[in-house]
Amino acid sequence: MSIHFLNCFTCNARAPLDWRSGTLCLLVETDQGPVLVDTGLGQDDYIHQTSILRIFQVITIVPLNPQEAAVRQVAHLGYQPEDVRHIVLTHMHFDHCGGLPDFPHATIHVHRREYEAFAGRPRRWTDLGYVRRHIAHQPEFVLYDDTGSSWLGLTATRLPFEPAMWLVPLFGHTRGHCGVAVQTESGWLFHVGDAAPIDLGEYAPGWLVRVALGPHAPRLREFGAAHTRVRMTTGHMWLDFFEQGAE
Repeated sequence: MSIHFLNCFTCNARAPLDWRSGTLCLLVETDQGPVLVDTGLGQDDYIHQTSILRIFQVITIVPLNPQEAAVRQVAHLGYQPEDVRHIVLTHMHFDHCGGLPDFPHATIHVHRREYEAFAGRPRRWTDLGYVRRHIAHQPEFVLYDDTGSSWLGLTATRLPFEPAMWLVPLFGHTRGHCGVAVQTESGWLFHVGDAAPIDLGEYAPGWLVRVALGPHAPRLREFGAAHTRVRMTTGHMWLDFFEQGAE
């Protein structure tokens, strides 16, 4: 079993210039074939840029390299798009689910609260990150609710894959945002998505992190310190992280 780390959307800060990052998507080899966790931008986003993407191009440096589309990276790993029959989403912002149309036969696994936030009327500023056309192909969804189960003491819902995968509610960045935990040979990979800044770092002011990403960063740092066999990743990682390729 391998977990491949894919950069599916490079987005660099204008200042400081050395803050160069990519959107982390996972390709997890499972008993049901390769499962994507988030998708980054889709191929159509490079051709018909959305309004929110144009805003990102103003406030950040966005190279917009079509080779970063998940469907192209999956092909480079030797898979066909139809091999990806399941996609798990941390949340449904444009830079995390824009590639859904590139995998039209995949079933989408997401928390019910997140799907309802995406499909409903905007209620908060972070809802501006939703782009309705990303599900215009009408994919099949499996929606998850809280079941009373837990993973390492955190409320979680088991996903139907082996190795074991859990959907971990981390509401805040969006109304239904979740992390995804994946069992590995050495322990666990806990991908917390946009619930914390890159590397769970403290380089950003706490108030800004709470406004943009939600309240979870401090307790996630504590969780990581208490669980040494859990490797934690965030939705956006420094570009040099992707050089390692796979776990």
